[in-house]
Amino acid sequence: MTVHTKGSGTTWVGRSIRRLEDPALVTGRGRFTADMPATHWVRFVRSGVAAGTIKNITAPEGASIVTAKDLAKLKPIRPMLSKFNYVAVGQPILADGVVRFTGESIAAVYAPSKDQAEDIADQIEVEISEGAPLIDAMDALAGDAPLVHADTKHNVIVEGRIATPGFEDVWKTAHKVLHVEARSHRQNATPMEARAGHAAYDGSTGRVTLTCTTQMPHLTRTAVCDILGIPESDLRVVAPDVGGGFGQKMSLAPEYVLLVWLARKLRSSVAWTEDRRENLIASFHSRDQHVQLEGAFDKSGKLLALRGDIVANIGAYSCFPTTCGVEPLMALAELPGPYDVRAYDCRSRGVMTNTCPMAPYRGVSRPVITFVLERLMDKAAAAFGIEPTELRRRNLIDKFPYTSATGLVFDDGSYKETMEMAIKAIDLDAFRKRQKTARDAGRYLGIGFATFSERTGYGSPAFAARGMEITPGFETVYLTIDPSGFVEARIGSSPHGQGLRTSLAQIIADEIGIDPEFIKVVHGDTDRSPYGWGTFASRSLVLSGGASLLAAQKIRAKLLKMASHFLEAAPEDITLQSGSAHVIGTDRSVTIASMARAAYHQTHIFKGEIEPGLTETGTYDPSGTFSNACHVAIVEVDIETGRVEMEKFLVAEDAGLIINPMIADGQVHGGVAQGIGNALLEEIIYDETGNILTSTLADFLPPTTREIPEIELHHVETLTGNSITKAKGLGEGGAIGAPAAVISAINDALSPFGISIDEMPATPQRIRAALRSSGKLPSNGKTA
Repeated sequence: MTVHTKGSGTTWVGRSIRRLEDPALVTGRGRFTADMPATHWVRFVRSGVAAGTIKNITAPEGASIVTAKDLAKLKPIRPMLSKFNYVAVGQPILADGVVRFTGESIAAVYAPSKDQAEDIADQIEVEISEGAPLIDAMDALAGDAPLVHADTKHNVIVEGRIATPGFEDVWKTAHKVLHVEARSHRQNATPMEARAGHAAYDGSTGRVTLTCTTQMPHLTRTAVCDILGIPESDLRVVAPDVGGGFGQKMSLAPEYVLLVWLARKLRSSVAWTEDRRENLIASFHSRDQHVQLEGAFDKSGKLLALRGDIVANIGAYSCFPTTCGVEPLMALAELPGPYDVRAYDCRSRGVMTNTCPMAPYRGVSRPVITFVLERLMDKAAAAFGIEPTELRRRNLIDKFPYTSATGLVFDDGSYKETMEMAIKAIDLDAFRKRQKTARDAGRYLGIGFATFSERTGYGSPAFAARGMEITPGFETVYLTIDPSGFVEARIGSSPHGQGLRTSLAQIIADEIGIDPEFIKVVHGDTDRSPYGWGTFASRSLVLSGGASLLAAQKIRAKLLKMASHFLEAAPEDITLQSGSAHVIGTDRSVTIASMARAAYHQTHIFKGEIEPGLTETGTYDPSGTFSNACHVAIVEVDIETGRVEMEKFLVAEDAGLIINPMIADGQVHGGVAQGIGNALLEEIIYDETGNILTSTLADFLPPTTREIPEIELHHVETLTGNSITKAKGLGEGGAIGAPAAVISAINDALSPFGISIDEMPATPQRIRAALRSSGKLPSNGKTA
């Protein structure tokens, strides 16, 4: 489906053009933080224990070392919420007397080379009096649990509760009540490029330029300057090419604060590049949750009420700027998902432990709540003796706009339509016949469905509802046509691999009638870009795209007015296409480049009717929009080994108007791959002392091409009035639906054994343990 932009003779939106950012990357000309030379290299000395008191730090003679004593004048990192019983705790830049998780930075050493810095760091001796660590959030809830932070009353740092009026009255009318107790184990985002920072002092200006792997350059600048007590004009933050962010590079890293402080102290350049072990033990983790969910159903299988209790392990500190409330509060607000349920009662808590701090990771809480909710729907379908898709059909939202039990307003979507599309494309009836034949032969195939909503592209109203002291939202774009006729769009968002530069160029190109190759998108530089909030929450295309469109509309109006002077025609009789303005129905035209030159060099010809130059600003701050999808997984489970073989994966996706189908497909593919890793492989494992056992990629297992099957995609385009481009976000959707679909398929395959896998990841060990506990394994392991 293609929507043409009014007044443009060319349509770029809806076309799969190649990404404009790729040539530099594939030819090795990309610019990454770790490639930059520095006078001093930093290595952090990290705690080898999860809880304890620092007694002494001993360094070899002549070592250049920084400890908390040197940073005594710096403020701690202390993100704030004004709601949900939030308890503010501070995170020091370096551990100050107390360590609270394995991997916490205790000291920093610097030397002329990376190797020298590492050698010195290895010689630093840290004496720590160990305490009793809390690793699991459920243990931290116990009344006699030690406190992670001694100045708090308990370990619950944030708590939200929603209960709709008359809930208990509705609950009492239930025909059946089904229960799920689920566990999502923590992950690491594992971006291809780990964190890195480079801070360089400019002696002539007294400014520092911090180049780093961040998704939020402007907020990084604000936060670092607040902590150091310096003007923001003294710090420039640059995010160059970034090899994957996925949320892990959204939150402020204390290491970056130290780098800026040290560059100012030394009046030189300093750099740090995180190794993979550091990334796995000390870079923000995610999605460590316990969820209990009950659903009350009537005789027809209609979901009447949901009751939930969510406990999120948020680690030792609260992440900046979203705070640790991002996971438990998103789970609280969005747990009902795409289902029409009017009665809802849920409590959600964020609990501190002696583990690495948590931060948003692609999908945030939604992969967990989708997994739990879809397990409930599957169990209900089994209890009612109907096909799981039929139970979903009876409960999916189908009237819009729809206001959820938590007050979220869903714009137009296609929840039932995408599921029906997926059922047809996968040929469910044919699969059930094949499944029966396979079972008769001792093979266990399963199919799993996951339907979900994805809240995308939301601005400041949504974040303000969380009570955030720092309320992200709007995005601004500065759009300029320079005297040469080339276009520059400076954006506040900060791309890191998702093809945003190309998509924005397509939107702008359609509006002003110029090819995307003549449009340069500038981002990730606080000296060049307008203040913006970066990239997260499936928001970049909706917000930056909206701001780009608004700015381009202003540029277009000015070009038409200028063209009317050159062509002696009314603006409404002129169209912009292929780099020129044309009078409709004639051969009269003038190039946009020549008008741009005149806008700067011949302003007198417009007789004061048109302001000099061609620069306009667009700012966009929408309420948000909901994408939706249905994911389907087909798997085969080997009951002898517990191995899961992915046979097929299918997605029916609705993200509104698709700007670039190739980029959209790539986003879904990448998200599904991460979701499959979530479902089957990835788990950060702590032992009882708080030591991480998965500190290398030999232990923490991301998916490879061997685990990812061919992914079949189908698109629906429901145009929304909640986005001026008619596009919705889809950056996180692949990761949201895939875990639920895969684990539903595993449970479907193992249904003859009467077991339920309600834990992510569903590893071979967990599958085998469940099978053994069923008592139904045959002696030869081949048939039930």
